[in-house]
Amino acid sequence: MAFGRVGQSKSDEHEEMAEINIIPLVDVMLVLLIIFMVTAPLSIGGIKIDLPSTRAKGTNIDEDRIVLTITKTGAYYIEKIQYQEATLPASFQSLFAAREKKELYIRADQGVPYGKVMTAMSAAKLAGVTKLAMLGNQIGNAQGSKNE
Repeated sequence: MAFGRVGQSKSDEHEEMAEINIIPLVDVMLVLLIIFMVTAPLSIGGIKIDLPSTRAKGTNIDEDRIVLTITKTGAYYIEKIQYQEATLPASFQSLFAAREKKELYIRADQGVPYGKVMTAMSAAKLAGVTKLAMLGNQIGNAQGSKNE
């Protein structure tokens, strides 16, 4: 006793249920993409500093990056964690030990003495950092720029 139509097999009954509607999935993925595109430039911030302005074209920064922030008072921060000047080489050594990309981005306040920036760059080089980049505000754009 079959309850289906005459001449219709059981595999035909379930054929419509096998189709997957991917339109809602695409909609959700596009919304997530837009959210990440809007929030990515904001994630570099955190510590309030006055970056120097430049007319040079900016660069995109990887998600997997380490950004060292040097405040006007000369304090060193990585991801809102403060590091002492004396412990910078050891801290960089532990941060970059397991990393494939040994890149450091430096955001220094406009009023930071040059010696503070050089101390950080020297500590990074001693820890094996192969690429150093300085970040600044691009004139007419809020994105950081890279000057090597």
